[in-house]
Amino acid sequence: MAALDNSGTIDISEQIKALANPYRLKMLEWLMDPKSHFPEQLDADLVEDGVCVGFLTEKAGLSQPTVTSHMQKLARARFVTSKKIKNWVYYRPDQMQIENFLQALRGRIAP
Repeated sequence: MAALDNSGTIDISEQIKALANPYRLKMLEWLMDPKSHFPEQLDADLVEDGVCVGFLTEKAGLSQPTVTSHMQKLARARFVTSKKIKNWVYYRPDQMQIENFLQALRGRIAP
């Protein structure tokens, strides 16, 4: 579980760790523009519902449990949200949390 501070905000260092893995970073990049990286899905909209773990698994060339583990780490860091439809889990970026992270990062490194 990612560390939260007293206000319930996730620790930025935990978020940075989540992005430090090249597979997680690449998957988040794909999710930011899903229509450019994935085919249409039968049961879910790529943007509104997210991308099926099966598509992420195929594109990444990793096993499904490995992809699920990576996506759960991104979810704990609040970069993505998940949604179950039928027997599948779909992930999409949490734009607001990503922007919060970027602002926090700018606040730490800006003069």
